Amino acid sequence: MSDFANYTHDLRKIFARRQQLPAEGTTIFRAVHTSETAGLFALDIAGDTGVLSLYAEQTAAQEQQLAEACAAAGGLASIYLKRRPVEAKHKANTEREYLSPPLPLWGAERPEVVAFENGVPLLIRPAADLSIGLFTDARPARAWVRANTPARVLNTFAYTCGFGLSAALGGAQVVKNVDLSRKVLSWGQENYALNNLAAPDSDFLYGDVFEWLGRLQKRGDLFDLVVLDPPSFARHGGKVWRADKDYGRLAALAAAVTAPHGQLLTLLNHAGVSPAHFERLVSGGLAEAGRTGRLLERLPLGTDYPAATHLKAWVWGLEN
Repeated sequence: MSDFANYTHDLRKIFARRQQLPAEGTTIFRAVHTSETAGLFALDIAGDTGVLSLYAEQTAAQEQQLAEACAAAGGLASIYLKRRPVEAKHKANTEREYLSPPLPLWGAERPEVVAFENGVPLLIRPAADLSIGLFTDARPARAWVRANTPARVLNTFAYTCGFGLSAALGGAQVVKNVDLSRKVLSWGQENYALNNLAAPDSDFLYGDVFEWLGRLQKRGDLFDLVVLDPPSFARHGGKVWRADKDYGRLAALAAAVTAPHGQLLTLLNHAGVSPAHFERLVSGGLAEAGRTGRLLERLPLGTDYPAATHLKAWVWGLEN
C-alpha cells in the first residue's frame, strides 16, 4: 500500500490488539511493528510521545497524514519522525536532520521524556538521532539481567547503559559499561541518576570495545556475566565490523574475561543471520578462547513485536 494514509483504519485495529500494553510499569514500547504494515513503517511510544519510523519514501503530505493518524489512534501529544532508508547508516552523519528532524512532525515539542520499563525510569530523547535512548525489543533480555544478576557484570557496546542499569538494580557489586561514545555513556550516567544510583566515571569506560576487552584481560579482570550487544555493521579506525563474519572473534575476546562457570549474554539484531549460523559463530569463538560453553536459554522478544525474528538474545553458560 503506497499511501500511508490508507492505514488510518488499520491503525485503530492494531492499537486495539495492544490493549495489554503498556504492561504494568511500562510506558515505552513498540505500538505498531513492521510485520503489521508490510514493512513500511513502525511506531514506538514513550509516554505520550510517538516516534514514527518510515522505511519507504513518501511525500511530505503523506508523512503528515500518517503522523496525524498515529496520534489519533494512540491518543498521543506529539509524533517525531525517523526516516530509515536502506542506506540510512551511510547517511547518518551527512543528513542527520533529514533522517531525524529535530522538531516533531505533529504536536508539541518533547525533546526529553522520562519513560518507564518494568518500573525503571529511563531518559528518552525523541528528537535525538535515529536511536532515541532504548531498544525496546531487548526488554525481556534486560529483565533477565535484572533477575539473574551475578556479582560482577561487564556491559559492552553499552549505548545508554540499559543492561548495566538492570544489573545495578539487580544487586551487582561491580558493573562496567563500555562504549565508543562519550555522549551515550553520559546519557547512561543520567539514567543511573534517575534511579538514585551512583555513577562514578570509573564504571563508564570510553573507547573501543575490542581494545577494552584486551586491556581487561591483561589486567586479569574477570566478570561473572558479560553482555555483548554489538551493531550488525560498523566502521571505526579504518576497520570494518560485520557481525555475520566477526561475532566469533568478539565472543572469543569476551570469553577471555569471563570468570570460570560464568555466563555470556549474546545479542544480535540481524535478520540475515540465521539462528544456526549465530550458534556456530559463538561456539567457534568460545572454542578459539579455549572455553567450553552451552546454550542455556533463548530469550524471547516482547509481545509488542509480533512475528519478529530479527533479534537473537541468547544466554550461554561456560563450563570451564
